[in-house]
Amino acid sequence: MAYDRYVAICRPLHYGTIMDSRACVKMAAAAWASGFLYALLHTGNTFSIPLCQGNTVEQFFCEVPQILKLSCADAYLREVGLNVVTACFSFGCFIFIVVSYVQIFTAVLRIPSEQGRHKAFSMCLPHLAVVSLFLSTSFFAYLKPPSLSSPALDLVVAVLYSVVPPAVNPLIYSMRNKELKDALKKLIQLVLVQQQ
Repeated sequence: MAYDRYVAICRPLHYGTIMDSRACVKMAAAAWASGFLYALLHTGNTFSIPLCQGNTVEQFFCEVPQILKLSCADAYLREVGLNVVTACFSFGCFIFIVVSYVQIFTAVLRIPSEQGRHKAFSMCLPHLAVVSLFLSTSFFAYLKPPSLSSPALDLVVAVLYSVVPPAVNPLIYSMRNKELKDALKKLIQLVLVQQQ
């Protein structure tokens, strides 16, 4: 998304040639491949852990920190290793996003019209909000001290980084569609008229 925004704002006349179907396939393949390797790492680690405290996880999905709590072996080195790999993946994505948005904001601030700057910022800020929510809650979930851990807090944080960003993304990006906004306004007006 950051690269798409960068090309759309910084190289708008070349957007069609840069973001062609081949580029989209390459970006999707890179995302799928890195996600697969990351999942493979977690799966291999999970299946190699001896569990001696039952198999009930106090979450709505099998999250790695919760599985490590069930381990009877010393899981400290495994947890540190997973955190290092996670930090490397996250840091790489974070640096890419920061570099893209620095270039985007530099280009946007050079736009002479207020309306043009507003349009460019309104296109970028929802993406930054979702990414910030995801990164901040996932960093908190994985890097918080054990003294702050409680089942309720762990559940809330897990929902915030695993459910909310994917659920909010389509809403944010579809609300930029004028026809959808108009249809939503008509639906709200219809509901309000029926309630009277």
